[in-house]
Amino acid sequence: MSDTSARHARRGLVIPFAIVGLVLAAWTGWWLWLADQIETRLADQTEVLRAEGWQVSHLPVSVTGWPFRTRVAFPAADIVAPSGHGVAAPELVAEASAWNPGHWVVLAPDGLILTRAGKGQVAVEGEALRLSVSHLRDRFPDLRLELARPTFTPVAGAEPFPLASAERIELYTRPHLTDGQAATDEMDVLFRLTDGRGRAGGPVEGATREGRLSAEVEATIEQASRLRGVDSAGVFSSWTAAGGRFTAVKGRLQAGDSTARIESAALRAGPDGRLQG
Repeated sequence: MSDTSARHARRGLVIPFAIVGLVLAAWTGWWLWLADQIETRLADQTEVLRAEGWQVSHLPVSVTGWPFRTRVAFPAADIVAPSGHGVAAPELVAEASAWNPGHWVVLAPDGLILTRAGKGQVAVEGEALRLSVSHLRDRFPDLRLELARPTFTPVAGAEPFPLASAERIELYTRPHLTDGQAATDEMDVLFRLTDGRGRAGGPVEGATREGRLSAEVEATIEQASRLRGVDSAGVFSSWTAAGGRFTAVKGRLQAGDSTARIESAALRAGPDGRLQG
């Protein structure tokens, strides 16, 4: 083989590696920019929440996951709303694909502590505790809260919690669609409890005769934008004042061997806070 042929052969081997190197360098630049944007926006959003009365604290945030993921870890996270309700965890982890940073999954791998205003704290553990959030640019993002085999243990000094454990708890929300288009200020919600077990001597255990409680309820929430205020008056206060309603309510309850169905065209909160309809 001549020297010219050898040089062409070597060049043919080098070109694919050079292309891969350029693509990898460009992707790494994109990932680093994305990681910096995430850290900046998290810091900005934290300051906004604090200015609105939230208490937010955590150890330094780390962003990892190169090359295909962004993984944001919040060690010693503690978040308390102005209403007094809050959540704390040894670590919260938020993950998203680097090519789809608009869809996040938040995990609590070591469990979490729920703070109930005026009622104390409850430790929550389970096989999986996760929250999925997508369509962040929409007025109402899609939310999926899933607790797989959770257990609930009141912290010393706290009031009892109705449930001791469950096979699964799910909560889903999304914009309500009318003729395929998102409604202006309406949101669909679905709550599902599977095989809930009440605490000893509690109301759930009494109602189910030491059996298990399952429930599935879905509805459309009108005036949904009024649910965003988590203040000392409670998340439903401004919604109630604005005439918010649950419409197209339907569901099913099973307590032990007893079954009941729920159906209502509309439910609203009265001046005393009780549902009417």
